[in-house]
Amino acid sequence: MIIDHRERELVKELARRKLKYEVKQLLTADIIIKNIGIERKTQQDFINSIIDKRLIDQLIVLKDNFDVPLLIIEGENNIYELRNMHPNAIRGMLASIAIDYQIPIIHTRNLNDTCSFIESILTRLERGKIAIPLLRKRKPLTLKERQELIIESFPGIGNLLAKSLLKEFKSVKKIINSDEKKLQRVEKIGPKKASEIKKVIEEEYKN
Repeated sequence: MIIDHRERELVKELARRKLKYEVKQLLTADIIIKNIGIERKTQQDFINSIIDKRLIDQLIVLKDNFDVPLLIIEGENNIYELRNMHPNAIRGMLASIAIDYQIPIIHTRNLNDTCSFIESILTRLERGKIAIPLLRKRKPLTLKERQELIIESFPGIGNLLAKSLLKEFKSVKKIINSDEKKLQRVEKIGPKKASEIKKVIEEEYKN
């Protein structure tokens, strides 16, 4: 089992339970058990990542890198009352994760409960009760997917917005060559986001 180095409280609890693990800097997932990739979020983290549009990108990467992706949402509060967000937006996101992206969602009460869930996975693996799919070869990205990934690398641009930009401008080159005013023709690209995109494109690289 590998734990991301930022998960300090989780590491402490796993150590207290005398479970074997390694701590590493992970680019994808917070917890890796064989080919199971687990993204752990508190309820507040989950809501915040919906608002700042990080969540779907994180889950796409999780699903692309692990045969068994899981999302843990940790906390006992009423998730629909944590932020000023319409409950239907939260329900819609939960439905999308489970149905569109086919990522199981595990709800745990607290850190201790999360560790108990991890422990149950380890126990089932030891007993051979979890069938881990054989590693599959990843399909090479299509040209369309490569173009989308390039645009998604800009600040505040997720997959849907990348597609909107490419539909509007037809090519990566035309997006890069567009000024801020033209970028704002695309819905959800405001002055701030357009400025951040141009800053990434135009500012000199500092080693």
